Amino acid sequence: MSEPLTTPGEGFHPHLHDTGSHPETSLRARLHHIRADELDGDTAQSGGMRRFAAVSGKTVGSEKLWMGQTHVAPSTASSDHHHGESETAIHVLSGHPEFVFLDDSGGTPEEIRLRTSPGDYIFVPPYVPHREENPDPAEEAVVVIARSTQEAIVVNLPNLYVLGGEEDAGVRG
Repeated sequence: MSEPLTTPGEGFHPHLHDTGSHPETSLRARLHHIRADELDGDTAQSGGMRRFAAVSGKTVGSEKLWMGQTHVAPSTASSDHHHGESETAIHVLSGHPEFVFLDDSGGTPEEIRLRTSPGDYIFVPPYVPHREENPDPAEEAVVVIARSTQEAIVVNLPNLYVLGGEEDAGVRG
C-alpha cells in the first residue's frame, strides 16, 4: 500500500518493464487501470444516449467482456434497441433511469417500465428489445454497463417488440 498512485500519462503499467518482442503478452498478463477521464466514446451508440467504453478488446485486449458507462441526458429516451448475443448487466450510479420493454406473459403485449434508483441493478438477456429513458428534467442518469461480449453490440430498432414474436422471426435468422 506504500506504492505511489499512478498519475495521468504514465501508461498502463508504469512499474512494469516492457515485454518487447511479446506484445500480446503485455495485454493478457497485466492488470489494466482505466481512469475515468480515459473512457472511449468511439463505441456503438443509440440516439438519446452516449456510451463510453472502459474495458473492451480495443482498450485492454479483453476477449469475453465489455464494460463502460452510459449517460442519458435529462428528459431524454434512447432509441429502441437490443444488444445481440450479449448478456448485459447494468448498475445505476446516478439519476433514476427507466428501462422499458414489452412483455406478453399475460397474453397481450404490455409495455413494462422498470423504475430505478442509484445502487439498483438491471439484467438484459440477449436480443431483448428495450430502451432507456431519463424522465428527470434536470439530472443526467449515469449507469455502468457490463456485457458478455468483447465489444458493445447495439442493434437499433424501429420499435419495441416481444422477443420470440412475429416481428422477431427474421431478426436473429
